[in-house]
Amino acid sequence: MATQSPFFGKRDRDTDSLTSRPAPLVGSGTNLSGSPVNPSSLTAQQGGLSAATAPAKEGGSKLTVGPNIKLKGVEITDCDTLVVEGLVEATMDSRLMQIAEQGEFKGSAEIDIAEIRGVFDGNLTVREKLVIHSTGKVTGKIRYGKIVIEEGGQLSGEISFGAKPSLQAAA
Repeated sequence: MATQSPFFGKRDRDTDSLTSRPAPLVGSGTNLSGSPVNPSSLTAQQGGLSAATAPAKEGGSKLTVGPNIKLKGVEITDCDTLVVEGLVEATMDSRLMQIAEQGEFKGSAEIDIAEIRGVFDGNLTVREKLVIHSTGKVTGKIRYGKIVIEEGGQLSGEISFGAKPSLQAAA
């Protein structure tokens, strides 16, 4: 005797079953390491980052460049959150940048908060907080407001404190 899938006819039998499940929250899912993310616990999962580093607010613009995707020669504008899992060669200004372990960004970026698990090469200005995880590698001309580097994380190039260029550099 064949068995019927539990999904067929389920609406007819139990209309409340679909509403009894909690709806996924905006921003829920998995983080760059594949671990489940509960938006209320983002602070703990992001290595102590403040609530200001939570993903873009509801309605905020988010661009995800998935694995094996190459985005080259562009200027990214009006993007609140950029998630890089592939390769991006661009110029951008954003609120939050997350580079996954397999992700790579080459170019110029001005960011409020950057979380690097992969590779960044170029000019990086982080107005608030730069976090380089143990698998992260950042090279180039880097300016930052605050910095956190996990053991194993790499940082090299022209590095300066202060997200804005100094007056001496402008003269």
